[in-house]
Amino acid sequence: METTGLHWLAQVMPNPEAFRAHWERTGLGVMLLPAGRRWDVLTVPGRLGRPALDVLAAGPCGPVFTDSGGSGDSGGSGSGYVGFLVPVGTAARWIGTGVRSSGEGTWIPVPHPGRRSRGVRWLVPPDGSGRLNDPVMLELALHEAAAGLTDW
Repeated sequence: METTGLHWLAQVMPNPEAFRAHWERTGLGVMLLPAGRRWDVLTVPGRLGRPALDVLAAGPCGPVFTDSGGSGDSGGSGSGYVGFLVPVGTAARWIGTGVRSSGEGTWIPVPHPGRRSRGVRWLVPPDGSGRLNDPVMLELALHEAAAGLTDW
């Protein structure tokens, strides 16, 4: 069976196939999924996260989602936040101003990879491969993005 982003995301649940079928059947665009099982999440303000994603996208990039504050805005307005899926354990070790880390014991609103929705949506959807964002590369991208915010 081909592993899709939806199948990969569902693996964090106790009964992945039942969860996947439920998510498909309900038509919900967003579900709460537990972090800290297959991935952690580092969340940053949109005005920092979008330029950091631009830097990361020059190489292999893992899943990244955004919440544009419910406006459905896909532009770089800076509103909302950007969440980067990173390896398990990253949240416990991450130290950074303005970065919210979510690991074991937290639940994250995750968009369905095959549906378009307003608000929470994928900027880089999971492809089923299990690829995550490299925390070292993400840190460098965040530094570069932050430096760009101060350039006038």
